[in-house]
Amino acid sequence: MEYLLHLSGRNHNYKSMNKKHIEFMKLAIKEAKKAGQKAEVPVGAVLVAKSGEILSLSHNQVITLADPTAHAEISALRQAAQKVLNYRLLGTTLYVTIEPCVMCMGAIIHARVARLVFGAADLKWGAAGSLFNLAADRRLNHQMEIVMGVLDGECREIIQDFFKSKRT
Repeated sequence: MEYLLHLSGRNHNYKSMNKKHIEFMKLAIKEAKKAGQKAEVPVGAVLVAKSGEILSLSHNQVITLADPTAHAEISALRQAAQKVLNYRLLGTTLYVTIEPCVMCMGAIIHARVARLVFGAADLKWGAAGSLFNLAADRRLNHQMEIVMGVLDGECREIIQDFFKSKRT
């Protein structure tokens, strides 16, 4: 399987997928399915320390918590920051099933996450290369590595099936 590494506005093709990326994305997919079971938009996130320790697992809870900011990414960042007692999450990698929105990318950048790995692109809301590319904006004081397309098919299928079921 092939995926793209997007680093500061440049795309690079890679032939083999990093096994760790697959492992952690599968955990994010499990989280996304939890959200779907609660009638939430099925997005899951996993934040991992440089050491490989999982700092947080989360999924969308916007409806459950009646909180428009309760996206999987924001919840994962909050949980991890509380765990490490620091709002700066240096050296971490955030795995998300769907490309983050503008709100989430802003928080990811503020938290100084080193790498973002996501599954499916979001052409309507994506802020990591699809619609916007906040991480490549040189005016910001933090740039990160972005890996896109990890388990893209599985991630896309979960969200497409969710919205199909809502329309029927």
